[in-house]
Amino acid sequence: MVLLPSKNALSLATGLKQRRAKLARLINYPVILWSGSPLGRNFSANKYPFRSSSHFLYFAGIPLPNAAIYLKEGRLELYLDNPPPSATLWHGETPDRAEIGEAIGADAVYPLNELSVKTPGAATIAVQDSVTYQQQCQLLNRFVPLSHETTGIDLELARAIVKLRSHHDDLALQELRQASSVSVKAHQAGMAATSKAKSEAEIRSGMEGVIIASNMTCAYNSIVTVRGEVLHNETYQNPLQPGDLLLADVGAETPNGWAADITRTWAVSGKFSSTQKDIYEVVLQAHDDCIAKIEPGVEYQDIHLLAAEIITRGLVDLGILKGNVEDLVAMDAHALFFPHGVGHLLGLDVHDMEDLGDEAGYETGRSRSDRFGLSYLRLNRPLQPGMLVTIEPGFYQVPAILNHPDFRHKYRHLVNWERLAQFKDVKGIRIEDDVLVTDFGTEVLTADLPTKIEDMEKLVL
Repeated sequence: MVLLPSKNALSLATGLKQRRAKLARLINYPVILWSGSPLGRNFSANKYPFRSSSHFLYFAGIPLPNAAIYLKEGRLELYLDNPPPSATLWHGETPDRAEIGEAIGADAVYPLNELSVKTPGAATIAVQDSVTYQQQCQLLNRFVPLSHETTGIDLELARAIVKLRSHHDDLALQELRQASSVSVKAHQAGMAATSKAKSEAEIRSGMEGVIIASNMTCAYNSIVTVRGEVLHNETYQNPLQPGDLLLADVGAETPNGWAADITRTWAVSGKFSSTQKDIYEVVLQAHDDCIAKIEPGVEYQDIHLLAAEIITRGLVDLGILKGNVEDLVAMDAHALFFPHGVGHLLGLDVHDMEDLGDEAGYETGRSRSDRFGLSYLRLNRPLQPGMLVTIEPGFYQVPAILNHPDFRHKYRHLVNWERLAQFKDVKGIRIEDDVLVTDFGTEVLTADLPTKIEDMEKLVL
């Protein structure tokens, strides 16, 4: 069911018109963006929750299934069929396309079947559901390339959209702050539920319940686990034991698609062991110093390398790594314990615009490194005001990495394996916040959620 925006919200139509005008200054040909179609789960009437294409959402503002927009010279035409009369029985009264068009500031509205006359010479972005993708190719009478295969005017459009969506306007920031606020409350609820919970699933329930009660959804599959060494662990069956650390990576998404992304790691018992505290403080130092370094013009890869340096120095000080810090980072020894990038863009998607491959994350002319310590870096461009990025350093003991024969051989003289064994109760720690780059520095949208051990222990105990 389509819900029109609240009258109290920042004017949706005005903000959307400003976005379309900016796009018109970047390209001089028409654009068609499709919203996508709801997918059936085993049979057509049993639908998965619908999520519009984010590129459609950026210019249309609200999720509309089976819709398309035609953009040219700052104008927007909405192509959408009115629901059949029988739909009222199942879904209640629904706004018609004229009402929806007015809410989003459309210049004209038409039935979907009239879109075919507007397709010649139009650029687009591929939609990921197969039904809509086939419609795109058929109506445009050409192959619509996918992500890294994009060429021609579709590539020009993708780069124009990256330029716009990488710098959040007031309309976006209003939504992003709402998502952040609810996500903070969800994490607080998870910490508060820990003392009585018996399983990961109970903590997840408490966290996601806050998100649902706020009329939001999860921006991604929640990670709530005592197996923090599994980076994207999406199972919740493990029991909670007093000596465990619990890693919770949970973020809310507003009804219009804007995401938050927060990770905290806390002790199930409420008190960190001495070894857990030692590693946590290393990760927290990397987290804090990386955020402090962010300002316009700073290279995001340098932020990542700063995290690598701080984590490496901390592990040397703890006797886990051996050698000169600079040399160890150059050899990617830190990636044994910190294998992923320090963060990513955040916006309408939790990994924003990654459907475009590396067009959003990487500055034009740059490509991914094949280095062990850099190959998973999702963002490699200078930071600019309006960008929202995550900062999420971590420490993990991943058996597939630490027991890999090639790594065991390469780093055999650089790791004190006996000393590392003393930290066996530290499977995984990650600390993540959402950081807005401003004209003069940063604004941490998720700053209300504590990161210091003593503050988290108060919330858990």
